[in-house]
Amino acid sequence: MTHNTPLSPRPLRHLSDVHRRVLTTAQLRSHGVPATEIAEQCRPGGPWQQLLPGVVMLHPGPPTSEERLHGALLFAAREPAPGVPAQPTPDSPHRPVYADTMITGLAALTLHGFSATPPLLSLDHIDVLVPRMRRLRSTSYVRVLRTPALPAPEPVTGLPVAPVPRALADAVADLTDADSVRRLLTEAVRGRHCEPAAVVRELTRAKLLSRPHVADAVDSLVAEGRAIAEDRLYRMVQEHGLPDPVWNVDLRLPGGPHLGGLDAYWPEQAVAVELDMRAPRQDEDALWSEYARKREHLERLGITVVHVTPRKLRESAEQQAAVIRTALMAANDRDPAAYVVVLPR
Repeated sequence: MTHNTPLSPRPLRHLSDVHRRVLTTAQLRSHGVPATEIAEQCRPGGPWQQLLPGVVMLHPGPPTSEERLHGALLFAAREPAPGVPAQPTPDSPHRPVYADTMITGLAALTLHGFSATPPLLSLDHIDVLVPRMRRLRSTSYVRVLRTPALPAPEPVTGLPVAPVPRALADAVADLTDADSVRRLLTEAVRGRHCEPAAVVRELTRAKLLSRPHVADAVDSLVAEGRAIAEDRLYRMVQEHGLPDPVWNVDLRLPGGPHLGGLDAYWPEQAVAVELDMRAPRQDEDALWSEYARKREHLERLGITVVHVTPRKLRESAEQQAAVIRTALMAANDRDPAAYVVVLPR
């Protein structure tokens, strides 16, 4: 029997190529291959080999990166009943349902297209994320990570993969080199994989910000995110025909207190734009209170403040430009704003 030979009256044509090469022992039995035949085929020097406990690769030689990933998911997938693995569904007949598991960590980042991560075949282990209550131990090249709440997986090449922020947190938890952490976080933002706030949220949830090399990398990440957001704001103003504002200014009352910094300000219309760069760290409530106090103070002086998030600039720049244009056009219908001093920031 070879891996190209039908295993039973139940053929494997409904499975994709990799799913014909890597199967669980339960899947093989469901296709008519008895346990004794599986053991015989997996003997040393035989045509098959046991890739992981309960997972068989139907050819000799080293596994490909795709086979390693598929095998890891099959090993970790929750079995709905003893001895019955997750099977293909009518809606998705060419791949099985990897119930309650997904690839995370460095392998997930490589799948998401990161260049700062190693090739899949060079990874010593592949991290899989499963629910906390699963009774599953790490084995061979599979490292099991548990979580109280699984994120929604993102399909990459047909595999369930953790979203970039969660994959980053799981990868960073295992890294002690500051440069490596900084490279990963920087690529996440520069490569437009996610916003800094989402990364910081996951790092906070994983209790990683107490590590100095992670905290330093986060500071660089936030600065990187602000620079990108400022560039997007500038391009939005130019591309959507808004009048030129004064950029990066501080406002003060004449002879009075400092009112706060703004990213863009139209003095004649008394309209301000402020980038909402809050990262959800432990001081989020205090930072939001500071934003709110400044906004309320400026609006009492007759200044309209538009808050814009980096995500909105990236995903809906035209809509944000329309909001600012509406505020500028409404200036003539408002009472004149108080006189303020505009200073470079």
